[in-house]
Amino acid sequence: MTHDVLVVDDSLTVRMDLTEALGAAGLGVVACATAADARTALRDERFAVAILDVLLPDGDGVDLLEQIRTSTATAGMGVMLLSTEAEVHDRIRGLSTGADDYVGKPYEVSYVVARALELMRRFQVPSEERVVLLIDDSLTFREVLRGALESGSYRVLCAQTGEEGLRLAAAARPNAVIVDGVMPGIDGATVIRRIRLDAALRHTPCLLLTASDEGGAELRALDAGADGFVRKDERLDVILARLGAIIRAATPQARETVPASLAGPKKILAVDDSNTYLQMLSSVLRDAGFDVALARSGEEALDLLAAQPVDCILLDVVMPGLGGEATCRQIKGAQGIRDIPVILLTALEDRETMIRGLDAGADDYIAKSSDFAVLKARVFAQMRRKQLEDETRQIRERLLRTEVEATEARAARELAEARAALAEDLRRKNAELEAFSYSVSHDLRAPLRSIDGFSQALLEDCASQLDANGRAHLQRIRAAAQRMGHLIDDLLELSRIDRADLVRTRVDLAPMAHRIAERLTKSDPGHAVTFVAEGQAFAEVDPNLIEIVLENLLGNAWKFTRKTAMPRVEFGTVQRDQISTFFVKDNGAGFDPAYAGKLFAPFRRLHTEKEFPGTGVGLAIVWRIVDRHGGRVWADGAVGRGAAFRWTLPASRRATADGAVGRGAATRR
Repeated sequence: MTHDVLVVDDSLTVRMDLTEALGAAGLGVVACATAADARTALRDERFAVAILDVLLPDGDGVDLLEQIRTSTATAGMGVMLLSTEAEVHDRIRGLSTGADDYVGKPYEVSYVVARALELMRRFQVPSEERVVLLIDDSLTFREVLRGALESGSYRVLCAQTGEEGLRLAAAARPNAVIVDGVMPGIDGATVIRRIRLDAALRHTPCLLLTASDEGGAELRALDAGADGFVRKDERLDVILARLGAIIRAATPQARETVPASLAGPKKILAVDDSNTYLQMLSSVLRDAGFDVALARSGEEALDLLAAQPVDCILLDVVMPGLGGEATCRQIKGAQGIRDIPVILLTALEDRETMIRGLDAGADDYIAKSSDFAVLKARVFAQMRRKQLEDETRQIRERLLRTEVEATEARAARELAEARAALAEDLRRKNAELEAFSYSVSHDLRAPLRSIDGFSQALLEDCASQLDANGRAHLQRIRAAAQRMGHLIDDLLELSRIDRADLVRTRVDLAPMAHRIAERLTKSDPGHAVTFVAEGQAFAEVDPNLIEIVLENLLGNAWKFTRKTAMPRVEFGTVQRDQISTFFVKDNGAGFDPAYAGKLFAPFRRLHTEKEFPGTGVGLAIVWRIVDRHGGRVWADGAVGRGAAFRWTLPASRRATADGAVGRGAATRR
């Protein structure tokens, strides 16, 4: 079973007082007299808020609070501590243990109710329930209208005075307010005006009721800021219809943007070394609906502010130890509390003292007096100023967020447009490159085929008419045409590498290397190479492109070992730090390491055509393929001592356990 509030206090008077007040605010209450009863209630039922007395007959309320905070089932509850122990160190102990508020006895019941409602809003998930606050001094009419509203699926909160209604509105944040026009104390029009002046409540729909038959009553109601006007003698279904209309027309306000209400529960810190004046000031402020925390020195005030924020600070100027001006300077220089209004109190009325106090950062300066009316008015004025500043800051922050979001959206749109333009430009250039490749492939090959073909025909048909020099010239012409054909093939291959789609899959490169070695052996059976590649060599690669890499590197190894007495080529991989490094080694001609950085540039060759034929494009193709895979390739070697080409590829998701491949017995190819 779920209740709203758990009240734990050994005083029957306190339990009855709070149960009645919280129940009148529409909250379900369970009251316990001992810590043992409270633990049983917490075990068997669920609560949103707990109000705990610190001194219990069978335990300590702070210990009970600690148990609540350490249990996963109750850690999220709102907790208020009540105590006659109002010393600063007692407050700090309770607040540091995890209390959300610490209220000294005697307490102001309206403050406790308002804080309970506020904590319920903070710790509970917002519901879709529609809440209506009904303010009327007539018990009979209030109960009749309450019954009609509840039958219309509204949850109803009731208040019999305007002052009580404002406090309840601030705590409960109802969906609408229905207020009687004529009441003792402040009337309905004044209630609505105060709601409209309160940044936290001003958007609340208000319906003004009246029993008056005066012709200007409706105009006065609307002038006060009411959203609707209904006479009390109207049928109840008419009142409900008007209420539904103003709720539908209201603009909902986001929860995170709603500031604290002026009529909500407020805590004031009073700091004075005179206990008599503190008690007198505390009594007056509690009667005005405030909860008051007392400190007897500047040091105590700073300690308390570190544990619990307040809404206003009343600070005596002349105190032993840290005086009022020095305390004010420290408050205004501390992050988190610098915006709290500070009012300096003093029995000194000289102008210089007032100027020094205001220079210290005080928001107001009041001479001590037995007439507290001015003091209360100044406190309300400072809290109203603070609320307006908070609202202005929130508006600025919302505007700034809106501007930032608009800038981000504009940047994203411009980026998307730029990407689209680049993609279109790339598509167009690829199309041009495709057209050029087609032209190269067909228009350039045709003359080369003619040159090679007619040269071969001359050699075959007119060989008897040509001397040795003529036949040698034709052989050179054919060789140049064929070399040009190979060069065109390599250039086309190089251009296709950048345009080809990269489709990664998990591939074992070792079997692929064996197949390529077999083809090389068959194409040149007179060149017996010992090829070594055992185990597995997995990588996440495009199999078609990586085969081109192996064909070029193994083909080079075969070519450059042609003049070696016992040619040997090795393929393998080593894995370190999730990076796989593959290699192809040979014991062939090698190269000068000073030129290692130039090997992968197109058309850069370190040997003559007579020594080792080739176009100088193969290693450029290797570099581009490895780069597209996100790896890198490099080479090392020495003249006459062979070469080693190494490249990195992304590690396979299922890497081999030993991390090394390719070191085993040699196989003769």
